[in-house]
Amino acid sequence: MISLGIESTAHTFGIGLITDKGKVLLNEKSVYRPPLGSGIRPREAAQYHSNNSSKIIKKALEMIKINDLDVIAFSQGPGLPNCLQVGSSMARFLSLKYKKPLIGVNHCIAHIEIGKLMTKCKDPVVVYCSGGNTQIIAFVEKKYRIFGETGDIPIGNAFDVLARCMDLEMPGGPKIEYLAKNGEWIDLPYVVKGMDLSFSGIVTECIKKLDGGEEKKNISYSFQETAFAMLTEVTERAMAHTNKNEVLITGGVAASHRLKNMMKRMCKEREGKCYIVPQEFAGDNGVMISWNGLLSHKSGESTIIENSQIIKDWRTDEVNVTWI
Repeated sequence: MISLGIESTAHTFGIGLITDKGKVLLNEKSVYRPPLGSGIRPREAAQYHSNNSSKIIKKALEMIKINDLDVIAFSQGPGLPNCLQVGSSMARFLSLKYKKPLIGVNHCIAHIEIGKLMTKCKDPVVVYCSGGNTQIIAFVEKKYRIFGETGDIPIGNAFDVLARCMDLEMPGGPKIEYLAKNGEWIDLPYVVKGMDLSFSGIVTECIKKLDGGEEKKNISYSFQETAFAMLTEVTERAMAHTNKNEVLITGGVAASHRLKNMMKRMCKEREGKCYIVPQEFAGDNGVMISWNGLLSHKSGESTIIENSQIIKDWRTDEVNVTWI
């Protein structure tokens, strides 16, 4: 079986082709880059996707015979409505034209499932950290339950906001990690409320210190250490609560070397194991959508056209997980 997946929740328009054996046939994407000093502009991003989607779709369809294609999957949410509409419209068109089953996929869960496929972990506590989401998740009682999440802005967004204030290029995480290598500690707020996290106040304090003349390298080091320590604390408590001994880090921020090292050390001390999704599949991509769509399809799920509208605030714990 072969699945075609379309990802278009934010800055990335991606197409993925994968078999039911987990063999990746295609992972193509185009990425919208906002102007320096600016965040993502939804209308511009959606227009960018519209302008670039056809050539990527064409490449995917040239790689396979239509008769060999079993399902068409797309990111139904959560995400930016303008961007989601581009992918969902394309998926509906292809489904109707080629008479293939349609599957609407939850973007967050797709990150989890591609991470499990690529790392071979079984039943992890998931640290899902990206530009648009920060959640600590585990599969309990037939659903992916959220045990902790951000109360304001996601960690990837926090990195980007701080980076823009320091006149760094996007994405901000890698640039901040580079500066942090030579930084020294300065005090910042540490905001963990129960199992939830808050990053906006820490960013505000960093900006105040920047305006006060503090060096960028010290701000970068201290922000990174504080934010990742908060994530590690909540993850460890989720492991204890669920009695799981695996951690999976997925989402764009999974690329951070410092986050990986902190989580690996915590897992080692608990006699557990930490898994990190490969870099190619850490950020948004079409393969994760195609794989999750295939899992859903094989479990008997489908999305009729009338129910294929986007769900911009679709939460992870609202999805009935039929394939586990």
